[in-house]
Amino acid sequence: MLQARLTIDPARTVGPVSRRLFGAFVEHMGRGVYGGIHEPGHPRADGNGFRRDVIELVTELGVTTVRYPGGNFVSGYRWEDGVGPREERPVRLNLAWHSTETNEIGLHEFASWLDEVGAELMLAVNLGTRGTLEALDLLEYANVPSGTTLSDRRRRNGRPEPFGVRMWCLGNEMDGPWQLGQRSADDYGKLAARTAKAMRQLDPDLELVVCGSSAASMPTFGEWERVVLGHAYDDVDYISCHAYYEEKDGDLGSFLASATDMDRFIEAVVATADHVKAVRRSPRTINLSFDEWNVWYLSRVPADLPRRIDDWPLAPPLSEEPYTVADGVVVGSLLMSLLRHADRVTSASLAQLVNVIAPIAAEPGGPAWRKPTFFPFATTSRLARGVALEVDVDGPGYDTAAHGRVPVVDAAATADDGTAALFLVNRAQAEEVEVSVDLAALGTDVLDEALTLADPDPYAANTAGQQDRVRLRPNPRAAVVDGTLRVTLPPVSWTALSLRSARTDRPSTTGQQQDHAPATTPATETRSRTWQQ
Repeated sequence: MLQARLTIDPARTVGPVSRRLFGAFVEHMGRGVYGGIHEPGHPRADGNGFRRDVIELVTELGVTTVRYPGGNFVSGYRWEDGVGPREERPVRLNLAWHSTETNEIGLHEFASWLDEVGAELMLAVNLGTRGTLEALDLLEYANVPSGTTLSDRRRRNGRPEPFGVRMWCLGNEMDGPWQLGQRSADDYGKLAARTAKAMRQLDPDLELVVCGSSAASMPTFGEWERVVLGHAYDDVDYISCHAYYEEKDGDLGSFLASATDMDRFIEAVVATADHVKAVRRSPRTINLSFDEWNVWYLSRVPADLPRRIDDWPLAPPLSEEPYTVADGVVVGSLLMSLLRHADRVTSASLAQLVNVIAPIAAEPGGPAWRKPTFFPFATTSRLARGVALEVDVDGPGYDTAAHGRVPVVDAAATADDGTAALFLVNRAQAEEVEVSVDLAALGTDVLDEALTLADPDPYAANTAGQQDRVRLRPNPRAAVVDGTLRVTLPPVSWTALSLRSARTDRPSTTGQQQDHAPATTPATETRSRTWQQ
């Protein structure tokens, strides 16, 4: 069996864990909105047409913020289309995803849905086909209490109180050739700076996100960030990062190490932002909003989209990834990368939420269920509290075609007032790893939970007919003995451990689904392979 030893010192902190790290993203794409969160006539639909089964799963997922309404969609979106009486709203063409947009769901409806799931709204403005004036109009409509034409229009439309949106994205992926209104870094940087200045004249306390390059693989990457921040640095709070990962050409080893790429991506953007800070001699520090990240098999997208001018379907199924155990393990490790950079990544959005590259599937007229990517997100959102800690891993490595040599064991940890959480990934495809951690410095000596996502088949998935094939299971091979935590990790697995001091009250597991993520306090170690059962 492979062996790895972790060193964790609570004095070596990364930074506080922002609750906004556990955000998500909803775009008017495929069946994400229509047929996902909203399906009038469904047996579980409420009076507003929202599926209650989906609301329950989103609440369980632990989502804290949701970026809306895009994404590529926002660059062709007229926000006015989605407010006012539904019967008067125009039907438009969704050029981003070659479909029909009825505008049945807009700002009011989506905000009311967020009230149900208890999440904060993060709005994106259209800087693709529109500009500063339209962004100001939306801000006035959303946030001014009353007394102006647009704020009073909001009140007449059924929302007396302002939406109070604090976080705003200045466009989306503006360097992408697929984006309506694609611009050069210089042109976009000037527009973003003008728009940010104008929005702050209306509300100086906003938190504004400027677009970074749409991917680290783009030829614009790096120089785009430098030029854009050269214009907008003093006017914004965040620069965005977007990254999607997929297994390519059967290279599971490289795929499982995707977090290595995310680590490097984050560190490159931080270095560029700090370079601009130094050149400008600015006292301000720009943080990162990783507001699109996930596993997404982008290589499949062109085959999904219709292309004819007379074919604009309503909510066609797009990118409804089945997701496997391996995908769930990678999502868990990407979350660990975000935690490792909690000092600078203070907002993030899993893209997306329902049906479209989502942790939740919702069958038309039928059930909703958790995909394998659901479990690491929900558990990390629940357990990661306080501050992120540096973790040193002493263990074996392996060579990958995409990332060079990487460690077999990936790790992240958080600590909060007598409690701690440890997140582990075993990237080995055939071998178990025994991990040991000396807990003396942490002061935690009780193991409350040890939960593992694994399956003998790394490509196992959940379906409507078999919704619980893949789920979290108690890991019986985890225990604290004489101040040392020992846990055995199955191949291709993600594990979460919750620890506390014997002097600390057991933390609440409110919202935890006991049949999917039961708490366990193993008393002894066993060498059985019950994680497969």
